[in-house]
Amino acid sequence: MKLIVTVGMPGSGKDELLEIGRTVGLATLKMGDLVRDETRRRGLPLTSANVGRIASEEREKHGGAIWAQRALPRLTETRMLVDGCRSDAEVTVFRHHFGDLFVLGIFASPETRYERMSARGRGDDGVGLQDFFDRDRRELKWGIGNAFALADGMLINEGPLEEFRRSARSQLQRILERED
Repeated sequence: MKLIVTVGMPGSGKDELLEIGRTVGLATLKMGDLVRDETRRRGLPLTSANVGRIASEEREKHGGAIWAQRALPRLTETRMLVDGCRSDAEVTVFRHHFGDLFVLGIFASPETRYERMSARGRGDDGVGLQDFFDRDRRELKWGIGNAFALADGMLINEGPLEEFRRSARSQLQRILERED
């Protein structure tokens, strides 16, 4: 099995990379969907505060790798792209279970990410600059910086969308060719 796991701050381009991954034949899984599903299961609205609280509570109760552990049963395809690794503990879980793992970091500056998140208007993004920085601090606390440090490759997403799409497609194809 070939597994590519992304790590990136909110608004960095992970969802866009998922779309590109699908076009090159990768099955996909969004780890954030696991958290949103748990939030809904508890009957809570999908707000940034609720989703963040559930993600943190589960990490505190079950350990920093809980969301990666819960993702494992869903990783059944031969070639998959998993969106949203948030800590080195999660990277460790994936490395332990999948020999052919590539961790791909996606970087965009805070200014760029805030503009994108404000424009997309997703309910769990929060509203305003304070929510943006609160979410960043929360994800940094989970260890996303450590996960970035373990990345095998990096995509920079500061320019036009088409430029990112070309770069991402090329990077994914290079990663997939490494398995052959």
